[in-house]
Amino acid sequence: MAMDDTSVRSGNLPDESATLALGASMAAVLQAGVVIFLQGDLGAGKTTFTRGLLAGLAYHGKVKSPTYTLVESYPFADFTIHHFDLYRFADPEEWDDAGFRDYFGTDSVCLVEWPDKAQDLLPSADLTLELEVSNTGRTYRLTARTETGQSCLTRLSTPSAAA
Repeated sequence: MAMDDTSVRSGNLPDESATLALGASMAAVLQAGVVIFLQGDLGAGKTTFTRGLLAGLAYHGKVKSPTYTLVESYPFADFTIHHFDLYRFADPEEWDDAGFRDYFGTDSVCLVEWPDKAQDLLPSADLTLELEVSNTGRTYRLTARTETGQSCLTRLSTPSAAA
């Protein structure tokens, strides 16, 4: 997919509520089969974004980082969200050994933290969200990588706090 100005959305997230709002906005445009890579240093807000996304889908349970479990799954009527954290992977082959490939399909949405730890074994991302600490808040850059990702990005209504 050719990259142009419509393939990227970026802005500031002054506080945690703005990161949650960005996640909730993403929830409104998700469709089954989407893969989102979440990139950023420890503490950049990847799990906070995921909490906002799940809240936007009316999930009211506890949302925790899958740092030790490697994946947390959240079933919904239209799809299941799988939130992966590959930070602890020492070898990309752990991806295949864990059987995670089976989680990706037309009936799921997969959010992957630290996708570089699985190298080229992961399915391609439809969207990439890069989060970076900036003063007391964060900056974000959301990039469409496929036509499906572009469709989501085009429909995304960025919260005013994140503009």
